[in-house]
Amino acid sequence: MKISQQFAPPFKLIAPFFISAIIVFILCSLFLFNIDLNSINSQNLDILAFVHLFLLGFAMMTIFGAMAQLVPVILEVEHFAVELYYAVYPLLFIGTILMVIGFYSYPILLSYGGLITFISFLIFICETFLTLFKVKKIKFISLIVLFANLFLFFGVVVGFLMALAYGGFINIDLDSWLKVHIYFVLFGYVGFTIMGLSYVLIPMFWLSHGFDDRYLKYALIILATCVIALFFAELFSLKTISSYIDFFIFISFLLYFYQLIIIYKKRVRKQRDIYFIYLAFFIIGIFLSLLSACLYLYFRSDKLFLIIGFLAMYSIISPLILGHFYKIVPFLIWFQKFSPLVGKQKVPMLSDMVPNKSASFALFFNIIASCLIFFALIFNLEILLKAGASFMVISSIFLLKDILYMINFKG
Repeated sequence: MKISQQFAPPFKLIAPFFISAIIVFILCSLFLFNIDLNSINSQNLDILAFVHLFLLGFAMMTIFGAMAQLVPVILEVEHFAVELYYAVYPLLFIGTILMVIGFYSYPILLSYGGLITFISFLIFICETFLTLFKVKKIKFISLIVLFANLFLFFGVVVGFLMALAYGGFINIDLDSWLKVHIYFVLFGYVGFTIMGLSYVLIPMFWLSHGFDDRYLKYALIILATCVIALFFAELFSLKTISSYIDFFIFISFLLYFYQLIIIYKKRVRKQRDIYFIYLAFFIIGIFLSLLSACLYLYFRSDKLFLIIGFLAMYSIISPLILGHFYKIVPFLIWFQKFSPLVGKQKVPMLSDMVPNKSASFALFFNIIASCLIFFALIFNLEILLKAGASFMVISSIFLLKDILYMINFKG
């Protein structure tokens, strides 16, 4: 994968996305104290508030910031209008907070927050599509970006309609459209983006070359087909088709997991740094999620569904994002501040910019927290959930400190 900084925007554009994401990650950690293990279900408004806070304020905020940097770099074209990103992150942050408050206590705010978030997403999607139109040669990664953003567009439209329904403005079948919304956004956009980022970033940082990528392509084709099929199955009430889609989603992620193993075996860089451990945590999280999903396909247990949701957020999305923070942020800061000085004076190494001791504390507390919450969900133990939330708060504070340290690194 050809990577060049020629078309990359300035880091001052990216930094607010990453800082906002970590602040929201802290809020998510605090939110864990408020979760009642005895009342968790897909319609519980507290759970919906927490899930939207995590996915919109942390995951999407990070992905949008990363895409602002990576889209022009991997597509080898300039942004159509990079300045639009200065509107994306404040609108997304404000919209997310209003939606969370709306779920939690004031339903009318859900519609207003949904509208602001909708505008933020539309700006991002339109800018990305207009940038894609400048690409002269369509490549595999270009198709991933295209399909991911198409799924995001439809998922956002469905989500906005649901926000209007929760606010009492329209009347729709929330159960059916919730499933469509989840598939479009979580599997269609986040799933595609994670697989696409993995295809670009993990081989780059692990120096993996010459690996067979057909399993990733199979995974993406199956995943795209499942998302589209689910939409039509719910639209026309084809419950028979809908019941088989989860199985093929499982196959898709199983192929993706196998692709990661291939990339891992082909790596040249053997250093076991913070990034390596986060990625190991990420791969273990995928394995546990697949195991839980396999059991869920057989037993259809609400508890297993809950465990899969937790693993997806805190053992797949979270470690993948946090691990890349410790690679991407130092690289971008080094390229901006120190690359012009190469050959003129002594410049720091990328590893010098990572606060290893603090990063180790953040990682340690994160893993402990994830394990405690995982067992709290299995055994329905509130005390373990509170303990896990406490460790997660400590970890997230260390993460914020580390991000600010790397951004402000002077050399």
